[in-house]
Amino acid sequence: QVQLKESGGGLVQAGASLRLSCAASGHTFRNYNMGWFRQAPGKEREFVGGITGSGGSTYYADSVKGRFTISRDNAKNTVYLQMNVLKPEDTAIYYCAGEFSIYTRTGTAYAREVAYWGQGTQVTVSS
Repeated sequence: QVQLKESGGGLVQAGASLRLSCAASGHTFRNYNMGWFRQAPGKEREFVGGITGSGGSTYYADSVKGRFTISRDNAKNTVYLQMNVLKPEDTAIYYCAGEFSIYTRTGTAYAREVAYWGQGTQVTVSS
């Protein structure tokens, strides 16, 4: 059974940092894109960022570019999301995703066809 387990969420003040982790089990993702999505109350789930299987390329939503960094450790089957300079608008449930396609259009990155989802971890940023 494939599982993606997120950790590291919490309540922080604006300007602070958080690091999310996503540990995968039941499947090796080293050859697949992994990444993060988020869903704020009353809004649709949106792509935050992704990283290729080798870790050689990363893609980010325009709203988090320059503040968030995705990395992965294939030996641990784990992907990370380092979030800096957090803003209240970053408040959402953050979901880890495994095996999906990434494409870009006019410089903006998008993702589709996610095969695996984690349960999500809450990130709340107070002003």
